[in-house]
This record gives sequence, C-alpha cells and structure tokens, in this order.
Amino acid sequence: MAALRAAKQALRKEVKRRVATVTDDEKRRQSLVVSQKLFSHPKYMSSQRIAVFLSMKDELNTQEIIKDMFKCGKSCFIPRYESTSSHMDMLKVNSLQDIETLPLTSWNIRQPAKEDDSREEALASGGLDLILMPGLGFDRARNRLGRGKGFYDNYLEHCKKHPKGKPYTIALAFKEQLCEKVPVDNHDVPIDEVLYEDEK
Repeated sequence: MAALRAAKQALRKEVKRRVATVTDDEKRRQSLVVSQKLFSHPKYMSSQRIAVFLSMKDELNTQEIIKDMFKCGKSCFIPRYESTSSHMDMLKVNSLQDIETLPLTSWNIRQPAKEDDSREEALASGGLDLILMPGLGFDRARNRLGRGKGFYDNYLEHCKKHPKGKPYTIALAFKEQLCEKVPVDNHDVPIDEVLYEDEK
C-alpha cells in the first residue's frame, strides 16, 4: 500500500513537471482540439445531464465545453468539493453568468457555497448521463491518476446506487498527461475513455 502511494506520488510530481513546461498558448490550442472532438462524440451528443469540472491552470480548459452545453440546452452540473473529506456533490448551474457569481475556493476554482442548498444535486434527482473527468495523469488502459483525495472514485461509487446507474465517463487530457502506466489498486475506478489530441 505504501509502495503504491509512493509510486503515485512520484508520478504526480513527474506529470505536473511535464504540464508545467506547456505554454498557455499550447494549452489553449489543445483544449480547443479536445473540445471539438468531444462535441462530435456520440456520447456527448446524446447526453442531456452532464457533470463537468471547472478547470485549474494545469487542466484542460473546459470553458468552451460549458458554453456549448448551455447553447445546446443540456443540464450542466459542477462539483462542490468538501475540503475536510472526500465527499463531493454535483450541483446544477444555470448559465455562465451563474458560474461567474460563485465564490472561489482555496484552490482558486468556483463552486457553490457550502450553505447554498437551492441547487439540484444530480443524484438526488435524475442522475447523470455523462461525467467529464479531470485528473493529473492517464494511461491507455484508461486508468486515472487523481490528486489523491478520492473525490471522483467515491462519487462514482454513489452513482452506482442511483436507479440510472453509473454514468459514462470521459477524461479530458493534454497529451503531456498520458503515462506509460498509472499505478492503481482496486479502489481506483477506471474511466470509459480518455480524450486527447492524437499524435498524427
């Protein structure tokens, strides 16, 4: 267990170092390429209720995706993380303006306030069709290296108990986040697909 933790920690450091060398322009370019791939993806096109992360600087930018979701009339859910545990809710947002009014967390990302109980939580209602997943690293066997808090793994376990079942999961990645092999144990939930810019 300790060896696995150490291996994950070393890989997190290595991927962060790789992503840190990517320029802002290149991150923007890859983000647009991957967003376009997503827009023509059959799962995205057929999904109505979608959870998406609000990106940090070292993650693929999801702004165009969120814009497209509102434009297409899809229901958009974003994470509210509880910093003291590994609990996360997916709460509904109504517009880009709505997102811009949300408070900033210590990670400098916007999320509904802890006391905001006016929003629909995805699993308390109709469930989710698709979750767009963040992560630090991914391999071709669809294993995901998270930040070590277990938010998404726990949330996917909760999804399985919903009548709708586990949603389809697509990770969005810079090609610099692809790894030879992500070390995993049986708590780590593999994702259905990783979207990134293919090397020509």
